[in-house]
Order: sequence, then structure tokens, then C-alpha cells
Amino acid sequence: MRTSSHSLNSEITVAIKYTHHPFSPTPSLSLSLSLSLSSSAAASSSTSLHHPHPQPSKLPKLPFEGSPRKPPDLAILIHLRSPFPPDLAKTLGLGAGSGAKMRSVAGFAIRIGFFSLVLLLGSVHGFYLPGSYPHKYQVGDPLLVKVNSLTSIDTEMPFSYYSLPFCKPHDGVKDSAENLGELLMGDRIENSPYRFKMYTNESDILLCRSDPLTPENFNLLKKRIDEMYQVNLILDNLPAIRYTKKDDYFLRWTGYPVGIKVGDAYFVFNHLKFTVLVHKYEETNVARVMGTGDAADVIPTLDKSGSGGLPQGWMVVGFEVVPCSYLHDSESIKSLRMYNKYPAKIQCDPTTVAMSIKENQPIVFTYEVSFVESDIRWPSRWDAYLKMEGAKVHWFSILNSLMVIAFLAGIVLVILLRTVRRDLTRYEELDKEAQAQMNEELSGWKLVVSDVFRAPSHPMLLCAMVGDGVQILGMAVVTILFAALGFMSPASRGALITGMLFFYLILGIVAGYAGVRVWKTIKCGDHSGWVSVSWRVACFFPGIAFLILTTLNFLLWGSHSTGAIPISLFAVLLLLWFCISVPLTLIGGFLGARAPHIEYPVRTNQIPREIPPQKYPSWLLVLGAGTLPFGTLFIELFFIMSSIWMGRVYYVFGFLFIVLILLVVVCAEVSLVLTYMHLCVEDWKWWWKSFFSSGSVAIYIFLYSVNYLVFDLKSLSGPVSATLYLGYSLFMVIAIMLATGTVGFISSFWFVHYLFSSVKLD
Repeated sequence: MRTSSHSLNSEITVAIKYTHHPFSPTPSLSLSLSLSLSSSAAASSSTSLHHPHPQPSKLPKLPFEGSPRKPPDLAILIHLRSPFPPDLAKTLGLGAGSGAKMRSVAGFAIRIGFFSLVLLLGSVHGFYLPGSYPHKYQVGDPLLVKVNSLTSIDTEMPFSYYSLPFCKPHDGVKDSAENLGELLMGDRIENSPYRFKMYTNESDILLCRSDPLTPENFNLLKKRIDEMYQVNLILDNLPAIRYTKKDDYFLRWTGYPVGIKVGDAYFVFNHLKFTVLVHKYEETNVARVMGTGDAADVIPTLDKSGSGGLPQGWMVVGFEVVPCSYLHDSESIKSLRMYNKYPAKIQCDPTTVAMSIKENQPIVFTYEVSFVESDIRWPSRWDAYLKMEGAKVHWFSILNSLMVIAFLAGIVLVILLRTVRRDLTRYEELDKEAQAQMNEELSGWKLVVSDVFRAPSHPMLLCAMVGDGVQILGMAVVTILFAALGFMSPASRGALITGMLFFYLILGIVAGYAGVRVWKTIKCGDHSGWVSVSWRVACFFPGIAFLILTTLNFLLWGSHSTGAIPISLFAVLLLLWFCISVPLTLIGGFLGARAPHIEYPVRTNQIPREIPPQKYPSWLLVLGAGTLPFGTLFIELFFIMSSIWMGRVYYVFGFLFIVLILLVVVCAEVSLVLTYMHLCVEDWKWWWKSFFSSGSVAIYIFLYSVNYLVFDLKSLSGPVSATLYLGYSLFMVIAIMLATGTVGFISSFWFVHYLFSSVKLD
């Protein structure tokens, strides 16, 4: 390395930059300290880098690479990271006896806000917000490849990688630390025998020679090939990606197939050609700049080596694999060991297959790896996986929803401004005698004034469903918002599921409060029975979920799938339920019982009014109302279903958040309009109808799920896979029904209360 030194005029600039668009998959947050050189010095300094491995003269342009970025003259990127306070539990009051210390909703909200702030700061990585800390590798450092569960869109049941006769590491198979979300998703990340050396190209490396295939292993291998199972490898938290060219387009796939069937013969992919994309490491140590460490090396000096004080290193920014089926001579490698050089040159041709599997015949596994310097930077390394497709379709979905909202909003305005307000204005302009005469001639919604707030049937069940709906809706809004801001990317496996579970648990206090508040309002201020309501809120939806998931789990256990929830995890979920969710729900119920009830604006007669016969059954109108909310989300629903069942990555949470808000607005408007229509025909039993008029969207979502199973998941094989699909779909639509139904009920209750509080009738 050669440098020419000159006297420099410098200017130090500190800048914090956060770049994120709600519809972009890769937000980034950076705090930069730059040393700008004078133009003469910058122009006169030249550097040439010599590397022990030959560098490509021209970087290959992969499909997901952007244009090269020109780096600044000299810059240090600072990593902003907040350590988790060791006394956080004490600070939040989460220790023993904390329940007695909770005095008000405000105090609890402050604790939750502080906890969320700490989580936010602990999650902000200055160089790459939605991922892990960039790892620096020196040339020759070991790179260890991990394996995840085998997956297939044909069965939707994951299996362990080592359930097939693949090579195992010398030191045995070891499980990686996994979070709750990964376990619930069926991920089982383990070590593998594949290992590389940073920036060291290797070819024709022998991995192992398997034992002769027993009839059981032979049949199992054929079955997994028939079921289109994929092998999922991970390097530096990046899944292996495979490219296939179709016409002029490159198709991206994560993982590679176990094998392929040609005619009656089965071929296994036993040679892997890896390509690791690397980028020069950029310093991100905040301690050196923020004063928490030795600050003497903050401003690098251009020494004779030209290194500028910055240590040389590399980051992994891409991991690609090309699977090949190669016929090895198993007899010639009997004396070789793992990682020895294969005696012959291996030509990897992905367009041909040669290694057919046979009973009592071993399989030889080999691999090769090459390193390519790429201009992909750390914040952009997930672009290949998170590239958004069909943005115009998402915008079309949103515009379609806005049109539905505008149409319904027009109807609501007509009801409120022309019909209701006109009637109320006429009524208020009359004198008392005229009002009394008009009361005798009332028609429509004004006739049910003495029955409109009569308690509904099964009020405790309604309160439980409303409380659970508030909890589910709140969890969805907060989780999707955090995901849209970039805090729950696929780079952090299981973060989305873990976040959903966390927010659901802490929102139990809101669920208990809402359920008991509705109960107290129905009982006209009598809060007796609030404990029973709180227990029903805490157990209704979780009990349904537990029943469905347990049934499906027995099917997965019987199939020996890694998707089955372990007994230990079941115990953890039960502890979370009864030790966190239930107590918080009871606390919320206690607060709801102490809160004042919502007073009715009119009195209710003791004798209920007879509802006149209707021309059409009211349930038909309630069921039909679900079509409008379904029209708001069915386009986005297709992308979500494809992500869950087709193995595609979904990361357009900005669109999803907008669609969720639009869905809430449509559900509120639909329920409000239908409630008014029922009142106009003197049907005062609006409580349950308002809930199911918007909640009926779940029926159409379930029908869409069945349609998706029949027409889009044609390859789904076996009754077990279909049962799993329908079971998870049922679980999803029940949650959606509770959330959307709650929106409809709350909006209708507000509308009815507003309507009858505007007029006084005796």
C-alpha cells in the first residue's frame, strides 16, 4: 500500500441520518463522523491495495445489485447501540408484589412507554436498523454454515435436516439458540459440516461418504424428493439464495431442492457450489467516538501504510448456492477424510443430473466455494430477499379501499346530516303540545327509543368477545406499525411472532378494561360480576387458540415434524398465559369496574317492544355486509397467504398498515349503516347484529382460504397437510372476526348513543 502525505486542512462533521420509507424493505439509521480533506490534499493522495487473493477486474452485476456508490474521502460510521439496563425489571416494577404497587393506568402506561423506549434503543443498530450487528472477518477466519429445517410447499410440514442421510459435523449436531418466535414457526437451526475460510477460494472439497442407504433411508429420501423438500442453509444470518434464469428474468429461490425425479429414477444434489459476496468492513464502534472508550483513535491519521487507522476486514453481504448432481467414485475416496481434496476435478453443471440413489449404495457429498467482492453494502444485503414485487397492485388495493370508504362515508353523511339532523331540528322547533302529538305519530328509529338500550342476550359473552377483539386489534396495529418502521425484519428470525405474542400479553390489561367497562354499562352501573367477565376475556380466545393448536400439534407430532410445538414450549406458553396475560386482564377488569359507566340517554321500558315482521331476514343483511370489508383487504390477503404458504418473504408492512387502517374505517362505516337500517325497521336488537355485520368479513376470508387451497395450493398433498392448512386458517379468521366485530360494535354503540342523546322523548 502506497500513500503520499501532505499537510491537510480538515473539517469534522457529525451527522445523524435515518433513512426509511414505509414501503421500502431496508431502513437504515447512521450516525457519521466525517473528516473532510481539502481538495488539494484529497487529489494528491493515492492508494493501491494488494490482496493475497486475486481481485476481479470488474465486479459481476448480479440481479439485485445496485449501482456502485462512491464512498466519502474519509469517514467513520458509528454504531448506536443501547445496552439493556440490568435493573430494568426493578425499574419497571416487574418484580414480586408489583401488582399491589400498580395504582393507576397512567403509571402503568409510563412503565410500558419506558420499556418500549429501551427496546427501541436496544434494537437500533446505527449501521443497519432491522438486522443484526455486522460481523467483521479477517482473511482466513472461519465461516460456519448452519442448517435450518427442511421445508416444502407441498406438505407445509418442516422436518429436521438430519432426518435425511446427510453429512454430520465431527463434533456432533448442536442446536442454535432460538427465540420463541422461531420455535413457533418450526425453525430448527443447527450446525453443519460446511465451513469456509474468509476470502479463500476452495474447490473439490470432500465432505463425507455416507453409509450405504438402508431401505428405510432410501424410501424416505425418495419421499422427500417427491414432496419437493428444500434444504435451507444459513451463513452469517443470510439464507442461501439460488438463481434460475427464465427468459430474460432471474428468479430468486431460498434454499435448494433435496433432489429431482427424472422418469423413474431419483437423483440427489450432492455437490454444492457456493458463492459468498463480501464487502469491505466499515468501522462502527460507538465507544471510540462517544467518549465511553479510548478516544485517541477517533480521528484516524494517514500513516505510512495508508490504512488510516482503520482495521482491514470483510463483511458477508451475499450467500448463493448452485446445486449439482455429480456421480462420484465412492471407492476412490475411502481413505480420504472430511475436508480433504477430492482426487479428481469436479465439473458442476446444474443443467444435468448424474447421481441417482440406489439401495445399499453410499452417497458422496462435496462442495466448492468462491468469494467475490461486491459493491453491496451492509444495509442493502437483504434487498435480494426483500425486493418488493407488484407495488402497483398494492396501490390499486389501497385506491379501491378508498373508493369503498368514500361511498360508505357518503351514506353516513346522508344519514347524519339529512335524515337524522332534519328530524331532530323539526322536533326541537315544535312546542310541547306539538311534540306530544308528534310522539304519537313517530315512526322508524324513533319508535324504539324505549328499547334501544335494552340488554342484549348473552351479555357476558359479548363483553368477552369485545375485550378479546380490542386486544387482538391493538396487537395487530402495534406490531404492524413496528414492522413498518423496520424493527421486525426477516433478518431477525422469529421477531415478528415474538413481538405479536409480547404485545398481545401486555394488552391484556386493555382487554380486561374494555370488557368490564361494556359489562358495567350494560348493567347500568352495577359492576358485580366483573371478575367473571375478566376471566372470560382472559380465557375465551386463548382457549380457542389452545384447542386448535393442540389438535394440529398432535398431527405434527404423529408426522415427526419439527413444526410440532415441544412440550417444554407448551409449558412456557401456558405460564405466559396464566402468569402474565390473566393477571393483567384481571387488573384491567378491576380498573374497568372502578371507572364510571356510560350512562344511557333514554330510559328503557320493562316490557320489551314487539319487533314487526321483516320482509327479509336480518341475518341475510348481516352476512352480506362482510363483502365490503373483504373488498378492502382481499388483494393484500393474497400476498400474505403467499408469504405464509408459498415460502415468499412479505415485507411491505407499510402497505399492510394502511390497509389495516382502511379496514377499520370500512368496518365502522358498514356497521353504523346497518345498525341505522335495523333501527329504521323497528328492530332494536342491534347489539349482536352490529358485531357480526363487520365481523362477517371473517366468513369471506375463510371461503377465500378454501379457494386458495383448491386453486393455488394444488400441490398440497395428503389429508394431514390440508387439515393443518384449514386449522390455521380457522384460527386466523376467528381472530379477524373478533377484531373487526369489535370495531363494528364500538362504532355502532357510539352512533346509537349519539343519536338518542340528541332528543328527549318521554
